[in-house]
Amino acid sequence: MLADIVALVLFLALATYTVTGGADFGGGVWDLLASGPRRDAQRDVISRAIGPIWEANHVWLILMIVVLFVALPKAFGAIATALHIPLVLMLIGVVLRGAAFVFRAYDPVDGASRRRWRRAFAIASTITPVFLGVVLGAIAGGALRMDAATGRPTVGFFEAWLAPFPFLVGGLTLFLFAYLAAVYLTVEADSEPLRDDFRRRALASGVGVGALALATLLGAHAWAPRLASGLTAQWWSVPLHLVTAATAIAALYALWRRRFRLARLAALAQAVLVVLGLAGSLHPYVIAPDLTFERALAPASVVVPMLVVLAAGAPLLVWAIALLYKVFKSQQAPGSPGPVDPD
Repeated sequence: MLADIVALVLFLALATYTVTGGADFGGGVWDLLASGPRRDAQRDVISRAIGPIWEANHVWLILMIVVLFVALPKAFGAIATALHIPLVLMLIGVVLRGAAFVFRAYDPVDGASRRRWRRAFAIASTITPVFLGVVLGAIAGGALRMDAATGRPTVGFFEAWLAPFPFLVGGLTLFLFAYLAAVYLTVEADSEPLRDDFRRRALASGVGVGALALATLLGAHAWAPRLASGLTAQWWSVPLHLVTAATAIAALYALWRRRFRLARLAALAQAVLVVLGLAGSLHPYVIAPDLTFERALAPASVVVPMLVVLAAGAPLLVWAIALLYKVFKSQQAPGSPGPVDPD
């Protein structure tokens, strides 16, 4: 029971990070690819959209790390050891992205220095999701092997992640984040030409997500057969895939018909269902096929207080983030005081 609750907490944190922080990373991708006569206006929209809670969204990533460390210490040790290279690269990207976003906003000269910071922000936003996906792909694909008794990985520092399948998942993660950002930005844009710019990007990246999802599924059959079995042979597999496909089609149709708020809702549901499929295919393992959630679980005297604190603090956390978003968005409304654009 406790193991299932911990697994649910990790799923909720990962899904929330995907649809919030993931979209922020996707905004950096479109900052890098901004083009045409409205490229500066596109970047302004991205900055305004990211600005309110762009760093606060990392609280969900921190939550995942803390839950792994406290409740699943054997899994945390193996993951942090065997995958420390992509994890460090991912964290460097997070830090560089945040620093560049701030430095470019306060650079006193709109010249070469600001352009360098903008480029650093965009490149870090592009690379970081890839390595997040690489880590997830190495864990879910069964490449990370460990001795369940000692908690030590039985693979080297490169074997678990320097392979085609983890990078397939990394590519899917990047396209999913970019797709979410483009869909969200169709709602954030304040003019029809800008909405059309992001609409085209959303349609293109949405098709890319579908193509990479299919490639990942085929790659799983070749390189991660246990994960492929979980994605196709479970009783819930076909219904979940059908619902995921339906939400993807609904999002693309809503974009085509310019119903942008409906598209945002459908894209959000699609992303959550993609994460659910990955989590469901992995369960009951935290590191497949060597360590289940049950075997990795810390003593109840440690896990129960952690869950109690999470249950008590979660409503406050959600309320605080919602209030933060509301306050900053109200400052961005036309005619309201306060900063509008970090640039």
